[in-house]
Amino acid sequence: MKYLDEYRDPALARRLLDELRRTATRPWRIMEVCGGQTHTLVRQGIDELLPVGMRMIHGPGCPVCVTPLETLDRAMAIAARPGVIFTSFGDMLRVPGSDTDLLSLRARGADVRVVYTPMDAVRVAQERPDHEVVFLAVGFETTAPANAMAVLHAARLGLANFSMLVSHVLVPPALTALLDDPDCEVQAFLAAGHVCAVMGWREYEPIAREYHVPIVVTGFEPLDLLEGILMAVRQLESGRSEVENQYVRAVRRSGNTEAQDAVATVFRVTDRAWRGIGALPDSGLELTAAYARFDAARRFEVGGLRPVEDPECIAGAILTGARLPTDCAAYGTRCTPRHPLGAPMVSAEGTCAAFHAAGRTKEVTSP
Repeated sequence: MKYLDEYRDPALARRLLDELRRTATRPWRIMEVCGGQTHTLVRQGIDELLPVGMRMIHGPGCPVCVTPLETLDRAMAIAARPGVIFTSFGDMLRVPGSDTDLLSLRARGADVRVVYTPMDAVRVAQERPDHEVVFLAVGFETTAPANAMAVLHAARLGLANFSMLVSHVLVPPALTALLDDPDCEVQAFLAAGHVCAVMGWREYEPIAREYHVPIVVTGFEPLDLLEGILMAVRQLESGRSEVENQYVRAVRRSGNTEAQDAVATVFRVTDRAWRGIGALPDSGLELTAAYARFDAARRFEVGGLRPVEDPECIAGAILTGARLPTDCAAYGTRCTPRHPLGAPMVSAEGTCAAFHAAGRTKEVTSP
């Protein structure tokens, strides 16, 4: 397949690994900030093939996983109300809230539906004017344009029964929060290619300069990641701290300006809580005043919730890269993809799910 098989060539992978071993003279620590990249690294065993001492730190790159528990509990409270059709992408349905999940609510009779795009939710609202239709809008900058377009379309249609429960987060503030932590071990970042396809990489340039940390915009296939790691190591070895673009086939410095314009029309920057990281200033998006009528949190006035994290789950430490899934006492026993204690085990981009799918055990961890 064009632009897929070429990036999975084992001979080229071996050459990149050999070059990486020749280049690296120190045990560098590099963080990828994308759940899709984490799954490729772990599934292909790339993290275990790196030079001795070099380590990939798996960051908060899973949008499902960083969605705060309070948002999930709000989603459950809204979905349980009569007259509500609650819509979401499928990867959110089994993410546990404090007491239940959306799939269990559906089993008990709530009208919870999987959609493939937010426009599907708008169509449901058109077809069912007698119901309130709510879409759970989570994710990084990647999904924000499509959600913005759905709101704009609903506004043009004059829909009064459509709303979004918004929990968008932004990557750059999370990077600075990690780097400000005195215990941070990260020496370079692999930036998520799909986020940068929307936003470009100009936002990362001040971070690279201020914190003296290389940032390489990287794709998702094995050769993308190996080349991205090599580019980061070359910077580290030479004492450089710049933003470089490995994902040249999809990303440009300015990003997608039309998508950015749509996001800026519908959303504004706000403070946002991140699961496992906490509240970060200017790290999320909320609907602007002009589109506040589509805000499900305001429409349903869901408040007074007291989220309760499972005390056995160490999702927070895993999301910040402080711990590995295999460090968790419940990993693979009391916490599995079928019966998850936290989002990183159930999400398609979660680190725990990646480790479990690859058969990683407590005895076999990343070097």
